[in-house]
Amino acid sequence: MADYIYLLENRLSQAQRNSLLAVREVARAKGLTVFLVGGAVRDMTSGSPVRDLDVVVQGNALKLKKDLEKAHAVITGENEAGQALFVRFPGGVRMEIGSTLTVTYPKPGKPLVKAATILDDLRRRDFTANAMALSLNDGSYGLLMDPLNGVADIENRELRLVSNYGFIEDPVRMIRAARLMARLSWQMDEKTQTRYEAGKQEGYISAMGEFHRGYETEEIFHEEDPLRVLRKLEAEGWMKNLFPALSSTKANVTELEKLRDVQSQLQIQGIYPETAAANFPYLTAKMAPKEVTALKKSFARQGFVHEIEALEDEAKAFAAEFSGKGASSPSHAWKLLHSAKPESILWVAHTSKNAGIQNKFKGFFTEWAHAKQKLPYALMQEMRIVPDLPGYGELLDKLFFELMDGKLGTVEEMKAYLEPYSPPAPPPPVHLRRPRVAKKDAKPAKSRKKAAVVDTNGEAEAVAGAGTNVVPASAPAPAKGGVAKNSVPMKSTAPLKVVAPVKTVARKTEEPAKKSAAVSKTTVPVKGKSVAKAPAKVAAKSVGAKGAAKKAPMKTTSKAPVKKVVKAVAKKAPVKTVSKKVPGKAAAKASVKKHAPAKKAAPAKKAAVKHPPAKKAPAKKAVKTAPKKRR
Repeated sequence: MADYIYLLENRLSQAQRNSLLAVREVARAKGLTVFLVGGAVRDMTSGSPVRDLDVVVQGNALKLKKDLEKAHAVITGENEAGQALFVRFPGGVRMEIGSTLTVTYPKPGKPLVKAATILDDLRRRDFTANAMALSLNDGSYGLLMDPLNGVADIENRELRLVSNYGFIEDPVRMIRAARLMARLSWQMDEKTQTRYEAGKQEGYISAMGEFHRGYETEEIFHEEDPLRVLRKLEAEGWMKNLFPALSSTKANVTELEKLRDVQSQLQIQGIYPETAAANFPYLTAKMAPKEVTALKKSFARQGFVHEIEALEDEAKAFAAEFSGKGASSPSHAWKLLHSAKPESILWVAHTSKNAGIQNKFKGFFTEWAHAKQKLPYALMQEMRIVPDLPGYGELLDKLFFELMDGKLGTVEEMKAYLEPYSPPAPPPPVHLRRPRVAKKDAKPAKSRKKAAVVDTNGEAEAVAGAGTNVVPASAPAPAKGGVAKNSVPMKSTAPLKVVAPVKTVARKTEEPAKKSAAVSKTTVPVKGKSVAKAPAKVAAKSVGAKGAAKKAPMKTTSKAPVKKVVKAVAKKAPVKTVSKKVPGKAAAKASVKKHAPAKKAAPAKKAAVKHPPAKKAPAKKAVKTAPKKRR
């Protein structure tokens, strides 16, 4: 269903869509359901040009006559027996509006009609390719009804009879088959072809009525290539039964070909004229006047005769307007061409000898349309003129006409023209973000966090055997005493191995209060494990635990020689250390900032600066240098 909705919106011209919309509204007002049937559905499905429209309503179509005239339709003829109206809508749209019927044939060519549903109406038609319908009603718009599988025959490009007795019941179907084969280049299926040949031999055509004779003769002029169809009917022998005086030998072939070329050029520019009235004088160019008059009288739709007779006068009126001041500029001429009657435009473009008129048509066919390629879509986007704005389509039309007339040649001129249509710039977007709040536990800079952490397993075992306690690697000394310079030089100490995190050192440096107090009275021994791993802040905590720092004055702590401790370490095992580029100065800074006054940490800083840690130095060297400094 969606596919046929697409075809209805894209395969039909704007005038044809408007005509269908008008019929839908009229039928809805009358409470009737309406369907698009016959050749229009066939041509949309096969991809052929849609020449005319066939519509049926479930009811009597003759009752819609007045309502259609109110919708600006012109009634060109009617068939009371078949309950059908022949209508001409603005834009040159031909439409046949009929009723859904079932037909029986007591005698060949003598139909009896009866109201029926849409499916019954499709089953009484001539060929399966014509027995399809599209719903135009609300709720089922675009729904395809194909009870006889006509789509398959369209794909095979075949004409297949709906009924085996189709040619006997209505002999005009043989002429219609020949006309469709000439137009579409299709063939009949095998059984249909056999019945067709039998009908020709048996003379079924003799039962054809006058209405159908005039109808089929008129259809020749409505064909896109009438000369081709006329020659096909002559070859099949059907023109003897239609109108013998009408022959391809009496036609003006050269003018017919020129007329078709002009029609094609107009169609490219969006103008779709009906060529039937223009074809008539060229197809009957060599016929006698009496024969032409008789031919006009035989037509089933006398409205077509009025169109033929009015064509010349309408063309003269259009030519006068087209060559006047109202069409002096290309844009005005363009508007006039798209608002005038297409049939008049076709006839003037083909027959006029006026040089000014022909120059305008030349510009219309070749130059004026190129202005659409110059539309500044990128500039409009830059100026915020987008398709969502109201009046965007009208602005494009104005630009198109200005470019067509050559009034906008540069980018600056286009900007100046578009400036009034440019909307103001939107305000900048507001970003609602929460302000950042400084964290209470903000981490210090990496340069300040660095401290000396040492892990010496061999040294820890030796010190543990000697029963020593935990002391920070850089013990604070009193500010007044000068012992700090000679107490713990960094050269004599073993290099530190930085491996373990602070947590493990803090856990292992916890000792009983008795041991820490005893050591603080005499000396400040250094436990190998704690010296290796604990930073200054952990050592300070362990020394100050349970009031041990209060009992031992800071002088004795600072005077404590490191010699004895280093001896014990040297005797037990050599210290394996790896430096991680953590100078003692940084360790002293961390110790001073967190756990001791700044003046106490000063000696440690000097010692760190004077004596950087040595790599892989044995402990014995520290024993030799330490006694000399005490003496």
